[in-house]
This record gives sequence, structure tokens and C-alpha cells, in this order.
Amino acid sequence: MTRILIIGGGIAGMATAMAATKAGLDATVYEAHPHTDTDIGAFLTLASNGMRALAQIDAAAPVARVGFDLTAMRLRDDTGAELATVPLGEHHDPLARYRCLRRAELCATLRAEAARRGSTVRHGKRLATRTEDGSGITAHFTDGDTAHGDLLIGADGLNSAVRTLIDPTAPAPRYAGQRVFYGYSTEARPPHEPARIEMLRGSTVAFGYTVSPGGETFWFARVPAEELSPAQIADGTAEHWRRMLVALLRKDSTPAADIVAATGEQLMVTNARDLPAGMRWHGGRMLLIGDAAHAASPATGQGAAMAIEDAVVLAKALRDNVVMDTALRVYDRLRRPRVERNIANSARLTAGHVPPTPQPAPGQDDELLSQLDWDTPIPA
Repeated sequence: MTRILIIGGGIAGMATAMAATKAGLDATVYEAHPHTDTDIGAFLTLASNGMRALAQIDAAAPVARVGFDLTAMRLRDDTGAELATVPLGEHHDPLARYRCLRRAELCATLRAEAARRGSTVRHGKRLATRTEDGSGITAHFTDGDTAHGDLLIGADGLNSAVRTLIDPTAPAPRYAGQRVFYGYSTEARPPHEPARIEMLRGSTVAFGYTVSPGGETFWFARVPAEELSPAQIADGTAEHWRRMLVALLRKDSTPAADIVAATGEQLMVTNARDLPAGMRWHGGRMLLIGDAAHAASPATGQGAAMAIEDAVVLAKALRDNVVMDTALRVYDRLRRPRVERNIANSARLTAGHVPPTPQPAPGQDDELLSQLDWDTPIPA
């Protein structure tokens, strides 16, 4: 049985573990953090294509039970005038609807499903280096432990250690030109409709919000500004960021300023970053997936969905191609055009400060549907 070492226990890593198991591979996940995530973290919208990919590994139902549905998006300008209202994805199918949920909730759900199916997650395992020989690849961790397998998959995110091992000259992630804020408020009372996300094209800030069935407002803001230093992010308080954002948002006739003003300590900020197209994804017995390979700025909201698609296509390629190098090249050929198109689209949206347009559902893209369909082979 092919032994897969997965570096990173986030969305990409856990989806890959489940897909690999379904393909008859032996997958173990190695996570650098010593414990399971417990903080609320930022939220995300998991698009219909991500839900369809989860369905191929029998994980759409448990994820659908987490978070809440999003079936429509309304776009308004800085005066509050409505520009458009459109349906989101496959809104008629309960297991393929967009889901709004905290990132940690999605990770926990995928981790529980993977464990139920027999996958092991080993915490506190930070990758230091690797060695390869005729028998396979050995991961060496900073605690002195090692693990041996046939393939090492870097699902370790934007600052991937595996990416550096594959290509020591790989460019560092680049600043995409925006600070991204996330927050939650139980005190805000913005106008809304159930299962609808509101996108506000502000004069200086792109803002979005939705209200959960329990009345909690989830919101984000994308602010074009200088890149924040690690110290600024670490030292900045919720009060500081709240004051800054409210001052920017008061210029517009939208609910955004009041939402932020009604937000307490559940407010966080990060720099939007991405990776350039053309990155090297594999070398020897190593391969990158998810953000480690093709991180995009968050404007299109496709990061999680693309990572889950990766997991399904990779598992199928390994299942259907006996020669590993062939499988990795097939995966690269199939996935690269789609994910690099997403990087470019997200960069354009970021530069223009405009809200994203929903991605087409997989059912509207025959090529993607064929790649994701578990029963359709992926030959060389």
C-alpha cells in the first residue's frame, strides 16, 4: 500500500487524508501545532464547488451540518444603492449550497471525519528536512522524530516548509495590497435577509457581511494600505482596529460602520498575500497542494474550495496511475490552469477593490465535473 506523509493538518491536509484513504492509500497527517485549534479564528465561505468536491469523498453531509447556508448575494455601492442581487452557486441543493462557517469549525469537522475513517494526525511535528532514497522518502522533524513513506505532500499553507525543500529559490509570498479584517458581533443589527451575504462596494473599503440564523453578524473588510508588520499585527488591539475602520467606513451610507462599531473583542486582521503563477509544485517524492502551491488573495473566496478540489484530483491521479511521477505530472497538468486563473482573478479584484463574483458551479463546467467525479478515471 502506498504510504502518504501529509505535512499540515488544515483544510487541505485533512481533505487529502480522506481522499487518499478512499483511494486505498495509507495516509498520516503531521501537524506542527502541538494541539488542535481552539480559537474561533476567521470565517470563510465554502463555495458550491468545494461542497461538490467534498461529496466525492462522502464528506459533504457532515460539513453541511456546520455553519449556515448562503444562497444569495446582494451588491450595493457606497450610497447604499442596490447594484445587483444574484443566487449563489447550487442553491437548490442542500448539500451543495455555499456554507458560511469559522475556519476552525471546518478543520475540526474534517479532522473528525478523517479520524473516523482511520487516518492518524500526529501533533507537534514540525518538518525540518527530508531525505530520499530508493525505498522512499523520510521526513525529519524538529523534535528528532522521523517518518518514512512513498510520497510527502506539502499541505502546510502559505509559508510552506515543503515548498522550500522542493525549490530553495522559490519566491516568498507577496503582499497583495490589502489588509483584511474579520469580525463577529452579536450586538449589530444590520438590515439583512436570511442566507444572503451583503457585499458593499465602499469608497475606500470593500466590506461584506451576513447574519447567522442565531443573529450573529459575520463581517470582513478589505482595506488597501501598507503591509502590516508582524509586530503591528501582534500589538494591535481590537479597539485600535475598530477606531481605524469606523473612521474609514463612516464616509459611506452603508451599515458597515455601525457593524464594526458594535463589534467587541472578536476582531482580527491579517495581510492579504498570494503566490505568483508558475511555481514549482513537485520534485522527487514531494508535492504541494492548497495554499502551499497556489495561494490567492481572499477576494474570490475560493481558497478552501480549491484545496478540497486538489485533494480529490490528487487522490484519483494516484489511484489511476501506477507510476508516481506520472500521477504527479497529471495532477499538475489538470489543476494548474484552474488555480492560477483563480490567483489572477483574485488579484484583479483586490486591485480594483470590488467584491467577488461567485464562481460557476461544477455542474456548469464539464471538465471540472469529470475531474472531480470519483468514478471517472484520470489516466495519464
